[in-house]
Amino acid sequence: MTAVRDERRCDQLLVIVLGDREAMGQAAADHVAGRMRELLAAQPRVRAVFAAAASQTEFLAALVRAPGIDWSRVEAFHLDEYVGLPRGDARSFGRWLDDHIFSLVRPGRVELMNGAASDPAAESARYGDLLRDGGLDLALIGIGENGHLAFNDPHVADFDDPEAVKPVEIDDMSRHQQVRDGAFPSFDAVPRLAMTVTMSAILAARAISVVVPGPHKAAAVAATLDGPITTSCPASALRRHADAVLFADPPAMSMTAG
Repeated sequence: MTAVRDERRCDQLLVIVLGDREAMGQAAADHVAGRMRELLAAQPRVRAVFAAAASQTEFLAALVRAPGIDWSRVEAFHLDEYVGLPRGDARSFGRWLDDHIFSLVRPGRVELMNGAASDPAAESARYGDLLRDGGLDLALIGIGENGHLAFNDPHVADFDDPEAVKPVEIDDMSRHQQVRDGAFPSFDAVPRLAMTVTMSAILAARAISVVVPGPHKAAAVAATLDGPITTSCPASALRRHADAVLFADPPAMSMTAG
């Protein structure tokens, strides 16, 4: 049993703090695996969207090991993709998720955005239609250093976005984060454009699990939990969701009001 260091409510959002990244990832995986098993006992399939980021590594590694999940009945989607990177590119989010979970558990259905599509708006619309066709049972996400969810950076975030997926320009803070996470060798190498699942589609998921480790996320976590609910910190909207849990480690919580 993973020992919980702290547990609190912030509006409707449940916040669970574990002692370190490994414990945080295991606790998040236990929670998500339990929800998956419950859903699969009550319905024919589970539809889940996954974040691709270094912050999710421990969580996904533990989820792969979780027993009792019929992955053949899981339909998997991903949150975002760089414009200009083809499917299978080593730097793409689709490839990252394939390496860290999809190729290991073999979901019955995996739908990926095509970053190399000639018309990103049309590709976003296509992928948005896939998400709308049944909605999302689970959103398995992180929080960016600027408070973004997926690539809903503050300058493009819209809590009531009419689109489910849209092309966006990535802000500089998020591009620097990609370098710090080791995804790209330099700031100039990070693509400027991406396609992202929107805030409205994420918030419409029936349940949300958020995994946020490390000191680089401390300011964003503090803004999420202690600041106003505003698109200047998109993740603050999680406090309004009726079934959302945020898992963090002490460094990520180091700037919160406590």
